[in-house]
Amino acid sequence: MEGSANIIQFIRVGGLLTSVIIFIVAWFVARMISQSAAQLGERFTDRRLQLQQVGTFLRFFVYLVAIVASVVASVQLNNEMLLALGGTIAVTVGFALKDLTASVLAGLTILVDRPFQVGDRVSFGGYYGEISAIGLRSVRLVTLDDNLVTIPNNKFLTEAVSCGNAGALDMLVQTDFYVRYNQDIQRARQVVIDAITTSRFAYLDKPWAVLVNQVVHEGYFAIRLRAKVYVLDIQYEKALETDVTIRVIEGFRAAKVLPPLVYEGSHRLSETAAA
Repeated sequence: MEGSANIIQFIRVGGLLTSVIIFIVAWFVARMISQSAAQLGERFTDRRLQLQQVGTFLRFFVYLVAIVASVVASVQLNNEMLLALGGTIAVTVGFALKDLTASVLAGLTILVDRPFQVGDRVSFGGYYGEISAIGLRSVRLVTLDDNLVTIPNNKFLTEAVSCGNAGALDMLVQTDFYVRYNQDIQRARQVVIDAITTSRFAYLDKPWAVLVNQVVHEGYFAIRLRAKVYVLDIQYEKALETDVTIRVIEGFRAAKVLPPLVYEGSHRLSETAAA
């Protein structure tokens, strides 16, 4: 109780209203920055990710300035106050806000170290999607089925995170196709090559490949053709995968390339081997 009384006597009642106004203005400015970055990103698509990253830095800076300005406006900072509040803040406020402080520092680390940035495609904790925001407390990730996942910043300091494009617009996309092991593999590979090179979503200025190897896929022998090609823009990742898959399926049908045999029960392995 005595510690709380010591804190209250150093609070400027008139400054509390000023602090509220500061946070309202900061929220408005941060929102304007987000909207401006999004609009500029739509206009200058080749600079979309850089603009989103700049917007993230500016929002982070605005909120930090708002916090400092609010403390200065609502608290009387002097030597007597610092002595009175030293122990109290360390035990009460410091303990209560330790997780928030850790997340804020982790957020700064993310912005400086840049394991990923806004707009990147990231895999983390079983989730995969696009980073939509890096805030003071958490990172927001939008999955490909449009779910919003909120992850505390400090989680990224202790767990592995995989970034698909690392700030670039293009990204490597890998798609597997399986055919029966006794088919014309050269013809099947050419079908996949044609599907890649004719897709309007493929970025062919970077190296691409169709890799072939024999595998046991779900209990049966098959030939796997792995298409590896960069997508023109990460927002077309699934469009590229769909386009190439449709072209390959139609190409296999036209070339009479058959998929692996799949049988149920004990007949599967013997009949597959016989084929």
